[in-house]
Amino acid sequence: MHDAPEQDLDSRYQLACQLAREAAQRGLTLYRQRDQLAVEHKGGFNQDMVSAADRELEDLIRAQLMAAFPEDGFVGEETGAERLDARCVWVVDPIDGTACFLHGLHNWCVSIGLLVDGVPTIGVVADPNHDEVFHGGRGFGAWVNAQPMRVSEATDLHAGLLGVGTFYADGKQHFMPFLGKLLDAGGMFLRNGSGALMTAYVASGRLLGYYETRLKSWDCVAGLALLAESGGRSNNFLRGEGLLKGNPYLVACPGVYDQVAGMIGPSLDAD
Repeated sequence: MHDAPEQDLDSRYQLACQLAREAAQRGLTLYRQRDQLAVEHKGGFNQDMVSAADRELEDLIRAQLMAAFPEDGFVGEETGAERLDARCVWVVDPIDGTACFLHGLHNWCVSIGLLVDGVPTIGVVADPNHDEVFHGGRGFGAWVNAQPMRVSEATDLHAGLLGVGTFYADGKQHFMPFLGKLLDAGGMFLRNGSGALMTAYVASGRLLGYYETRLKSWDCVAGLALLAESGGRSNNFLRGEGLLKGNPYLVACPGVYDQVAGMIGPSLDAD
C-alpha cells in the first residue's frame, strides 16, 4: 500500500502514542491550573476558544514529530498547515474540547492522526481524565489501552446513544430537523464537546454513531483511522477541501449507518 517501509509506519505509530500520552499528561497539569491560563476567542463564535495550553501542547507535538520525520506534512488546529504534498501528513488537535477544558469538564483529549496518501492510517486519542488512550489504525488494530475494540453490533437506534453536534454556522440549519427525526425514530443523543472522543466512542462501541453538521479534520482524522480498524462506517469526510475547511461528518456502526444517513439527507454529502 505504501512506498515507505513498514517499519517507518511502525515508528510513526509508536511516536504518536508516546507523544499523545506525554501531551495529555502535560495537558492535565495545565487543566488543574486552568484559572491561570490566558484565553482568547476565535472569530465570532462565542465557544470557539484557544488557550495558552492549546498552543503549548501543539508546539510540543509538532516539534517532536518534525524532528523525527522532517519529510512529513503537518496540519494543526493552532499552527496551520505545511507540506501537504507529502505522502505522510500529521493532523493534530492538541486539546479537542477546549471549552470543556476551560470550564472544568472532563470531556477533552489530545488527538494525533496520520494521513498516508490521503487515507487516515494511524490514530491516537488520549484522554487523561479517564486514563484512556484509544490507539491503532490500518494494520495496527484498534485498542483502548490494552483492550481491543469494535463498533457496536446494534441494528436499531433504540439500542444505544448517538453522538451529535453543531458548531460552525455552515450546516446548522440541518441540525434541528435531524434531531426531530432521530427522536421520532426512538433514538436518543448526547453531545460531550469533543469530536475526537465521540468518534473514539463509536469505534469502541460506546456510541452507535456520531453526526456533526460540520467538523474540522483535526477533530476526526485520528478517530477515522481507529474506525477503519474497528469495523465502522463513515461518509467521505475528506472530499473536496475537507482537510483544511471541514465537511459534514457521520460515523456509525454498520447496523444503523444507513438509517442515520437517511435522516440527515443530501446535506451529508454537500461540500
